[in-house]
This record gives sequence, C-alpha cells and structure tokens, in this order.
Amino acid sequence: MSSRELGLVLAQQLLGVDDLHYGLWDDDLPLSFANLAEAQQRYSELVLGALPPPGGGAVRVLDIGCGTGHLLSQMLARGYRADGLVPAPKLAEQVRRRLARAPDAGATLFEQTFETFPVEDYEGFYDAALFSESFQYIPMSASFPILARILGPGGQVVICDFFQTGHSGDGGPGDRSFGGGHRMAAFYEELERHPFTLVEDIDITRRVSPNIRLLDETLMHKLVPAGQTVNRYLSDNYAISWRLVRGLFRLFLGRKLEKQKYKYFSGHRTQAVFERYKTYRLLVLRREG
Repeated sequence: MSSRELGLVLAQQLLGVDDLHYGLWDDDLPLSFANLAEAQQRYSELVLGALPPPGGGAVRVLDIGCGTGHLLSQMLARGYRADGLVPAPKLAEQVRRRLARAPDAGATLFEQTFETFPVEDYEGFYDAALFSESFQYIPMSASFPILARILGPGGQVVICDFFQTGHSGDGGPGDRSFGGGHRMAAFYEELERHPFTLVEDIDITRRVSPNIRLLDETLMHKLVPAGQTVNRYLSDNYAISWRLVRGLFRLFLGRKLEKQKYKYFSGHRTQAVFERYKTYRLLVLRREG
C-alpha cells in the first residue's frame, strides 16, 4: 500500500466518509467534521454539474482516479454510462463492491494507471473524462495525448484539483508544507499543445481552503497536546524504555519524521499558506477537431 493510499483509507475509516476528496464550504455550512460529508457532497454536485447531461444513458464517462467509487456510483445512478480507473488495490476492492450492487449498469473498472490505459481499444469511445483530485498525479505530457484519443470530437474533460501558484518555491514560511499539484502556468502552456479548448476556469480556492483550517486546528490544538501528554506519561513512568524507543525512531526514521513534523506540526500548514501556494480550480475542456 502506498503512503497516499494509506492516507486515503485511514481518512475514510477515521472520519466515516464515502468520498476521499475535499469538501466545499460556503457560509451556510459551519466548519466541522460533523458537516464534512455534506461539504464533500456539495463538491461532488459541483463536479457532476460540470459534466454533459446524462442523456438517457448515452453519455460515456471515464472517472480517472475514482477513489472508493462513490462519485462513480452517483454517475451510474443518474443515468451515465460510467467506467472507473484506479491503480490502488485497496481502493479497487471498494469500487468492485460498489459496482457489484449495480450489476446492470455495465460499468468497467480499470485497475491500472492512466498512463497504461488501453487506448487502442477505446479510440473516440468516451464523451467525457473526469479527474476529481487525481489530475495532479499524472504527468500532463502523458494525460493530454491519451485524452485526445479516447474522447470524440466535442468530448469534455472535467478537472477539479489544485495547482501550484506562482509563489511556489519562493522560500517563504510554509513553502514546503503543501506538496503536489502541477504548476498552473505550466498547465496553460501544455494545453496549447493539444486539441483542447478551455471552456470554464473557476477558482474555488476560498471554498475549499477551510478544509485546511479544519485539519490544522485538529492537529495543532488536539493531537499535539495529546501527544505531549502521552510523552510526559511515558517519560515519567517508563523513562529508559521510552528513551530507547525514541532513539530507535530517530535512527531509522529520523529524516522522514522530521519531514512530516515540518509538514504537519510546524504551524505552517494553514489556510492562508494553502491559499498562497495553491489554487484550486474547476476546469472544463472541450475536445476539438
């Protein structure tokens, strides 16, 4: 299991949610873990609303990086002819279980990376391709040529994901706190090389960034004090053993632990830092020609 897959599965198990993407927070929805599932469904509705209307099952969609298959199952329920793609085995198991509950939908699950998708068998097959927080994990030089082949003329690409802003790499406080995402400028440049037109480009960063505040407040105001309490208890009652355990952790995992400590517990992983270094976009592209 990769570290990303582990994080996704743990988030699902600990928070009891079906989706693995961020939530969409507006003023009418108080920021709390109790409302996370509602915020995530609002995000899903935004993404689904960007797809072409289902048209009585005539619209074929490929959900690329479909996670646990929750969004995929919603598309099938709304009348889309949707297939999913996920390379992570543990997530693929959950998708298969969902699809088993709707055997008449005829959905196909591709358990592979998008770079290895069987393009020859699906030339011009799909009407739309969807990336929900998955576009960032695929090199754009690989994704665009595949999309150009599997989508027919007029086909749509819907991308909802975050990108790096022009501030990325400036060395400011928190610059290394958030990884991932293609550079926004590089996306526009790459787009010019392929037969796609940008139809919609909506900045939803301020509606997504409260997720970071919710996590930061939990880490800094709950987990950190709890960890300090446990450390004091073990130091007071099992001083020698606890010192040995900490020494072994530093010896074998020191560099990784320091990296994670900076990333999650330095106080830089905040909503403001996210908004400086990331821009979260809903993008809709049309296949030309």
